[in-house]
Amino acid sequence: MLLRKITLEEFGAYRGKQSLNLTPKKNKPIILIGGLNGCGKTTLLDAIQLALYGNRARCSGRGTKSYETYLRESINRKADPTRGSAITLEFTVMIGGHEHYYRVVRSWHISGKTLKEFLNVYVDETYGARAKTQRNVTPDGKFNRLLSEGWADHVESLLPLEIASLAFFDGEKIESLADPERAASVIESAVHSLLGVSTVQQLRNDLLALQRRQKLSDEEQHLLDNIRTQEAEREAVLSQYDIAHQELAQSRTELGKAQRKLETLEKAFADEGGDLFTRRIELENDKKQTVARLSQVRGELTQLAAGPLPLLMVTPLMDDLRRQARKEQEAQQSAQVLQVLEARDQWLLDLVPDTVRADVIKQLDADRAERAHKTQLPVNLRLPHDALAQLTVLEELLQRDQERSEQLLRSAAELAEQLDQLDRQLAGVPAQDKVEALQVARDEQIVEVARRQAACDRAVAKLEDLKRRREHVTTLLERAHKEFVRTKVKAEEVERIIKYSEKARDTLERFGSALLKRHISRLEVAVLQSFKLLMRKQGLVHDLRIDTDKFTLTLADDDGEAIDPARLSAGERQLLAVSLLWGLMRVAGNRLPSVIDTPLGRLDSRHREHLVDRYFPNASDQVLLLSTDEEIDEYLLGRLKKSVAHTYTLVHDDTEFTTAVVEGYWWNAGAQHAG
Repeated sequence: MLLRKITLEEFGAYRGKQSLNLTPKKNKPIILIGGLNGCGKTTLLDAIQLALYGNRARCSGRGTKSYETYLRESINRKADPTRGSAITLEFTVMIGGHEHYYRVVRSWHISGKTLKEFLNVYVDETYGARAKTQRNVTPDGKFNRLLSEGWADHVESLLPLEIASLAFFDGEKIESLADPERAASVIESAVHSLLGVSTVQQLRNDLLALQRRQKLSDEEQHLLDNIRTQEAEREAVLSQYDIAHQELAQSRTELGKAQRKLETLEKAFADEGGDLFTRRIELENDKKQTVARLSQVRGELTQLAAGPLPLLMVTPLMDDLRRQARKEQEAQQSAQVLQVLEARDQWLLDLVPDTVRADVIKQLDADRAERAHKTQLPVNLRLPHDALAQLTVLEELLQRDQERSEQLLRSAAELAEQLDQLDRQLAGVPAQDKVEALQVARDEQIVEVARRQAACDRAVAKLEDLKRRREHVTTLLERAHKEFVRTKVKAEEVERIIKYSEKARDTLERFGSALLKRHISRLEVAVLQSFKLLMRKQGLVHDLRIDTDKFTLTLADDDGEAIDPARLSAGERQLLAVSLLWGLMRVAGNRLPSVIDTPLGRLDSRHREHLVDRYFPNASDQVLLLSTDEEIDEYLLGRLKKSVAHTYTLVHDDTEFTTAVVEGYWWNAGAQHAG
């Protein structure tokens, strides 16, 4: 396919009718289109895809907008919305050895509150013959209604949407292809579509269809209609699944970057004493509470000291007092007994006979004398009669206060130790100005990681839901196929078709596996050669391998050790992605146009020279470069000039917010528009 011409009418920033001749020249495949940021380079790339794929186009400016909203907003703000916008894309394709000229016109306008879209396709089936006799022929072509109505299917046979992402890409976003999962998805899609492996699978599917293709009864027709409906549903689910898989890979990549940045911030925060700074208020509150508790304990000790507790210091005196109280109590009891005994003795003497009276009197006198001796104390403090009871109560109080005081003293010691430890920790808290910026950055990154994790979780849930839907639809489809086949195996011819078709399908499966391995082997060599041609560090990557099952890409150094793509710089990852696309194109031998937006954004001067000298002139038979003045500058333009067929400059009017296309590039015919 070669793009010949594109015409924009009131599309985006492009005011009026703007046309660009995109036809390359002999040995000059490059069409160089310059524009400052915001001038409409990406809009031009979107226009090519929108003309070809309509609602399915992966336009950068669409985002999550509905297709109708995107078309409404794409009408130039100065234009009449009732007249609307239009994109005309002209290109040639070799089909069956003949070159055919296509003109695709996609237009839309607003009628009342409704947006109406039209697609007209014109084809000149004799273009190839006329082009040989007439130079620079641009045929009018004939309107083809059937082709216009079935364009979505027909364009897939010319340039499948999945392959278009390899031909039309943003140089700044292409770095994501260096991610293993994203690269695997692209390699798998390209190998199957671009390198013809899918053709083998299509042949197997066609053979399967052949098994079921017979004259159908009403019941069989119903089964077939059901199969077609389920096949369409399955294709839709598979398409959504592929997109969700890519979104998940992108989410995981962004989550990984956010987590690595958070780890870096966490380490820097910890190195600066951030943990103590974070706990500063907590430590200060703990200190206040500890001081308050220590003061409370000491207050309780003071209250205990104001009571009987100090008497524990004179315990021997307390023992002496107890003994004295016991003696005085005994003396009082003896004195009381003596008074009673005098009356008793007199009563007894009156009762005893005179013969023993003298002996009884002697014994009674001795008893009274002994008791009278006990009433004689060397020291008499005249303690109260209940002194012993009071001393017993006092001892119980002292024992209780002693236990309480010991408990409070232990608590006071522990609190004092805690207070010392808190003082030491607070002394180690860094100054606020040292960690405040790190703390703010860390907190913001924590929120960012949580946001990325939530997005990743949603992507996983969506992928799992689509996986279940895919399995369910596949099961229903297989069941419908089996039911349909059972209705046809009654005939001997059907049995024969099934038998030999199965053999052929098995053969094709083995052939497909062998073809896949062959293409993968060639692709490994082509991508590695491309990467080494573009890289400044020639010895960085020694080997490159692509897994035939998962299509994952692995880099290795001179020692055979795997190289994590994350170790490569942003520029090196961009070169790896470019090498992957270049290698795919070289192996395919399918000369598709390459449209590259922002081709040199993240590259250093040496790598830029490598792309300008080695890649752009050889990437394809047609290369459209959408560049700023800082990417393809005057120096690089001189190196590239011999390969350039046409140059254009996109000139933006900042007062009208519109863009016009002028021939020439900066530092030549377009120099007056460089500002």
